[in-house]
Amino acid sequence: MNYTFIALVENKPGVLNRVASLFRRRNFNIESLAVGRTDDLNVSRMTIVVGCPNGDVDAHRIEANLYKLVNVIDVQDVTHQPSVTRDLALIKVKVAPERRAEVNGLAEIFRARIVDVAVDSVIVEITGTEDKIEGMIELLRPIGIVEMVRTGQVSMTRGVNDGVRRMPGMNERRFEEVSIEAMVP
Repeated sequence: MNYTFIALVENKPGVLNRVASLFRRRNFNIESLAVGRTDDLNVSRMTIVVGCPNGDVDAHRIEANLYKLVNVIDVQDVTHQPSVTRDLALIKVKVAPERRAEVNGLAEIFRARIVDVAVDSVIVEITGTEDKIEGMIELLRPIGIVEMVRTGQVSMTRGVNDGVRRMPGMNERRFEEVSIEAMVP
């Protein structure tokens, strides 16, 4: 089963490499990894989706090992929490002018949009769950996908819910530099 973790980390060079190396050393496969700055320029937020064959036992190990990294501020497991998860894909489709209406119709059905039109292709932007994007890809494949890029999943808990923290207090700096409550408007 895949588990989703949100990690707040210091926005410094090498942090992404340290986190990815931790998963490699522990032999966990990262299914999806998305990183970006938060409203605090010194803090980045990672959404990490990892396959955990042993369920909660593996999730606990991952969380404990992430807290051992000096640049990690906070870790939340949002797998079983009410959350909003999205992925973004840009899909370039080779399509002749007479079939563009078909691609446009598919885009409307999936609430996607065409963001670029060239003589022989269009680029479709779609945002949503992994299943929604996979459905769009399957319908565009027979038309002719030339190129595709996906961002990976990003996730945020609904309301003011925090994810599960199995290791409270593991990182003594955890809430001194960044307060979760301060990040909620």
